[in-house]
Amino acid sequence: MASDDFEAFYVAHYGRLVGQLLTMLGDLAEAEDAVQEAFVRASVRWRWLCAYDAPDAWVRKVAFNLARSSLRRARSRLRATARLTAPSAVPAASAELLDVLAAMRRLPLRQREVLVLHYVVGLSVEEIARQLTVPAGTVKSRLARGRAALVRRLGAAEEEVTGRA
Repeated sequence: MASDDFEAFYVAHYGRLVGQLLTMLGDLAEAEDAVQEAFVRASVRWRWLCAYDAPDAWVRKVAFNLARSSLRRARSRLRATARLTAPSAVPAASAELLDVLAAMRRLPLRQREVLVLHYVVGLSVEEIARQLTVPAGTVKSRLARGRAALVRRLGAAEEEVTGRA
């Protein structure tokens, strides 16, 4: 019943279950995801699951159920996508846009979200505060810090390109 018992169980059955799911799904990543999630669920139930005659059957059943759910979601996405009209061609990203995206990735998530909501979506500070359920002052602070960090990062990127120091 110890955790090393679960580890031995995992090592003994993981590969075979992935192979079974791979055969069912035809996609290794999907098979691994389903089996890993099933083992995670088994790990929190290991105290009683280890008493089963075939705990691997329980894990397999959970993995198959997860796989079926995944397939249903994928079919729903395909049907929804088929109903959509073809998107217009997306223009190639400019060097400036790529610099902004790179700088944005380096910001904390909370600063990125207020910057996007304000500058891309066009929400006011008050609307952002309501959506994120934070005070307006917090939104203003995150906007100010995010803008300042972007200016620093974009200025440093420009210096690297032009060779200025």
